[in-house]
Amino acid sequence: MAICAVHTSGQLNPTCSFSSSLGFNGQKQQQVAVFYKQRSGSSRRVGVSVIRCEQETIVIGLAADSGCGKSTFMRRLTSVFGGAAKPPKGGNPDSNTLISDTTTVICLDDYHSLDRTGRKEKGVTALDPKANDFDLMYEQVKAIKEGKAVEKPIYNHVSGLLDPPELIKPPKILVIEGLHPMYDERVRDLLDFSIYLDISNEVKFAWKIQRDMAERGHSLESIKASIEARKPDFDAYIDPQKQYADAVIEVLPTQLIPGDNEGKVLRVRLIMKEGVKYFNPVYLFDEGSTISWIPCGRKLTCSYPGIKFNYGPDTYFGNEVSVLEMDGQFDRLDELIYVESHLSNISTKFYGEVTQQMLKHSDFPGSNNGTGLFQTIVGLKIRDLYEQLIAARAKTPAEAKA
Repeated sequence: MAICAVHTSGQLNPTCSFSSSLGFNGQKQQQVAVFYKQRSGSSRRVGVSVIRCEQETIVIGLAADSGCGKSTFMRRLTSVFGGAAKPPKGGNPDSNTLISDTTTVICLDDYHSLDRTGRKEKGVTALDPKANDFDLMYEQVKAIKEGKAVEKPIYNHVSGLLDPPELIKPPKILVIEGLHPMYDERVRDLLDFSIYLDISNEVKFAWKIQRDMAERGHSLESIKASIEARKPDFDAYIDPQKQYADAVIEVLPTQLIPGDNEGKVLRVRLIMKEGVKYFNPVYLFDEGSTISWIPCGRKLTCSYPGIKFNYGPDTYFGNEVSVLEMDGQFDRLDELIYVESHLSNISTKFYGEVTQQMLKHSDFPGSNNGTGLFQTIVGLKIRDLYEQLIAARAKTPAEAKA
């Protein structure tokens, strides 16, 4: 186990305590500078409480617009690694951070430089880069990746204000999710793997109606107005990030029902970039071939309009990709093993693990269609990528000593 040295600023009142500043084999670790910021015109104070560890944190980026399934994907991902993700113990009850045994998930809304009132006064949305502090985002993600704890700010979604910061210690895997994980080139270069959830306008509208009307009491008119107000900034600042993603989960209206736009039956495409280190794209039947497959109705129960899979090579923003597509929805998740048995490179540890994960979270949104299936598969691929990275990093020092 790595021994960590802790260096803190007394002004920050961190929740961790000092430990020995000795590293492996009794060697002293290098002193780490502590810095502290105070923003003018804001009550938010940001500091760094440094924990120096030997093992570098692996960083995953997840980008998507608001209401596009990031939270559900995070729950599936953390479940793959084991242990439920929960808010920090004893911290701010309105914290956006989720911590499990292996992963820490940070919401990038916490790097808003303007609170709700400030954005309104300046006439900008949260999607606008001017409303976000990318310098601080870069500094803190870099620090965590290097094994240093940080005092990360909190954006309170309930009050719309910037709350006092919270201590984030370096985990094995850090997931940064939100609107801008790939917008700033410096932050983008820190990512070991990146995902973009690309929800079509038709499906996004249907989802937001379901969520905001049913769960938040918003009117149809207010939802339409909110979508239209955000669209220019979304098109300018959020959507272009998908060109940098290693994997894109694209959600579209079904093609099995002509003219359907209710968002109940979905066509979902998993777009996987070729040539990404430690990531081998999933394939159906025969790698590199072009496949169209309607599963046997006797082996996979599915009501109207049925299920159809497609797989094949393509290009995406000038990159070679493999695309796996599912249109339609499952009636019985226990029969998913039939589909799973025809997929390769899914990075499972045992036969039926995809099906087991889907059954485990059958109450999650998208569990009966390609969104849940592909989120689960990407989660397993990230676990495999993590294990390969750790093995490679362990091997490098050993080779250097040989």
